[in-house]
Amino acid sequence: MWTPRWLLIFFFIVLSLFQESSQYENQEQQVKGFFEKAESASGHTNNWAVLVCASRYWFNYRHMSNALGMYRTVKRLGIPDSNIILMLADDAACNARNRFPGAVYSNPGRKLDLYGENIEVDYRGYDVTVENLIRVLTGRVPASYPRSKRLLTDDRSNVFVYMTGHGGNEFLKFQDNEEMSAFDLADAFEQMWQKKRSYKELFFMVDTCQANTLYSKLYSPNILATGSSQIGENSYSHDLDYDIGVSVIDTYTHYMLQFLEGINKTSKTTMEDLFNIYDPVTIRSHPGVRTDLFSRPLNDVLVTDFFGGVADVDITEEYDTSWDLYKSDGPVTKEPRPNPSKLMHVEKASYAVSIAKEAGERPTMSRAWAALALTGLLVLFTLLHGCSRTTSSTQEKL
Repeated sequence: MWTPRWLLIFFFIVLSLFQESSQYENQEQQVKGFFEKAESASGHTNNWAVLVCASRYWFNYRHMSNALGMYRTVKRLGIPDSNIILMLADDAACNARNRFPGAVYSNPGRKLDLYGENIEVDYRGYDVTVENLIRVLTGRVPASYPRSKRLLTDDRSNVFVYMTGHGGNEFLKFQDNEEMSAFDLADAFEQMWQKKRSYKELFFMVDTCQANTLYSKLYSPNILATGSSQIGENSYSHDLDYDIGVSVIDTYTHYMLQFLEGINKTSKTTMEDLFNIYDPVTIRSHPGVRTDLFSRPLNDVLVTDFFGGVADVDITEEYDTSWDLYKSDGPVTKEPRPNPSKLMHVEKASYAVSIAKEAGERPTMSRAWAALALTGLLVLFTLLHGCSRTTSSTQEKL
């Protein structure tokens, strides 16, 4: 028979179960929202950049400046050095002709040293070859190579590939020694796609003479490509520094970097905005854009989808560092939390789930056991109290 006492017990049980269910549902919704937010944008979880200066020698100073300008930009917008492959002859900064040793500039005023102290060249000198570039793109580098020389992308990676140097109709010269053809490049990108792990979306940019012909043979999905000049056109230099004695940057790259300088990590500027600044009169050539292989409209593609780093991290609940206590031979210490900005190759979604588990699983389970114990005590107390009253009433009747 449902007495008020049993109704009270039943109410406590239902209330405790409802609270635990609500907490789990809230946690599940937070993680689900994280997934949906990631998928609503580009869906990528990490960014990589491959920057190639295919020239060498002092008179090609501007090509080294082009690559270093892009290197500085992608680092400023959030791509870490660990996710950048820089291929550079690296023979200008310390060249005997350089009046400013250890420095590379991209404008006559020399206000910004692109070389600086924080540059990491991964392939330099005679290591800048067609073979090494193809090995990097397709993941076929020797086993002895360190992580810094590897493109460790996956199927959630957005990859930016920038190339500069001397070129012609469907080829790019490498250090006046060999050539990379448009077919070589197309096949390398296709191998990346076929491996089902090397990119989600790829943006290819090239600054060279007849640059647009270099992406004419591409046939792999999810590739957006642009170049500085069409077939039969040259790509011209921009600024001549009389103290250095050579041109310090190419026109196309100069205007690209000038535009990107006004963008920060949280910018909503799109690739359509970037391509809209193309002016054949200013650039002195006809830049091209190829979009037929790309699945998203350009007005939905942020510039930072390729030039920036992924920085979305959701913390579902306040984190209790007491769960990180562990014992060793010495006194009890606290294990430091992982820094999300240093997690280079972890997907956002899995990171969100791990944070949710850390923040909610153990405290939630503790609350569940506490509620269950409290319910048990109430039931036990009621039974004992009921038995005692039954005994007392029986004795009174006797």
